[in-house]
Amino acid sequence: MMKKLAVAVATASTLSFANMAHAEAFDTAIGEIDASMTVTLATDYIWRGQSQTDGAGAIQGSLDFAHESGLYIGAWASNVDADDFGGASVEIDYYAGYGGAITDDISYDLSWATYTYPKNSSIDVEEALASLSLYGFTLGAKYAYDPSSALYTYVDYGFDLPWDMGLGLHYGLTDTKDPLNGVDGDEEYGDWAVSIGKTVLGLDMALMYSDTDLGDDCAYSDSDSCDANFTFSVSKSL
Repeated sequence: MMKKLAVAVATASTLSFANMAHAEAFDTAIGEIDASMTVTLATDYIWRGQSQTDGAGAIQGSLDFAHESGLYIGAWASNVDADDFGGASVEIDYYAGYGGAITDDISYDLSWATYTYPKNSSIDVEEALASLSLYGFTLGAKYAYDPSSALYTYVDYGFDLPWDMGLGLHYGLTDTKDPLNGVDGDEEYGDWAVSIGKTVLGLDMALMYSDTDLGDDCAYSDSDSCDANFTFSVSKSL
């Protein structure tokens, strides 16, 4: 549920504590470029509080390239439940953006992403994203504009715990009421998560509790996909 120079401790998707600190740096004619690969095994793939694998496990991976200027591109992939995605069993996301720091405690990120499903391109989604991180908080918005429109706003807060552990808090709000495109739908719901993570023997381990206020109004065929969920993940960055 990660993809930029610094990954928030808590996210609405499966947690990965990997970030560009693990990257390999290369000097090129256009400046220094960092390359990073991450592989994640998780007990579930949670996206905005909802399971994308019908409660089954997930295998995920990412490849990122970041230029010293703050520009970056990358790709991320995961398995998904084919019954809920029109026969598509794999999700592949591509993204590009720019991130920078205003001060030591304040940074920003602007990006564009497309979420693709190779066996069912009719449900591909394009999205514009923006976030501002300050003093442990991250405030962000994601606007999906094609083929349908929805606005997702969220706030994360992460801080260090004893024994080199990290704690993250997350709240997000999905709103498909978009007057720009005349959408009359009233689908609005909140999701939240609490996560804890630690690096052990070079592996980034995370445990997340997530839930929504959807109840029986789940978007997927199996309403259990929106139930409260404990997700455990193990990530390795190369």
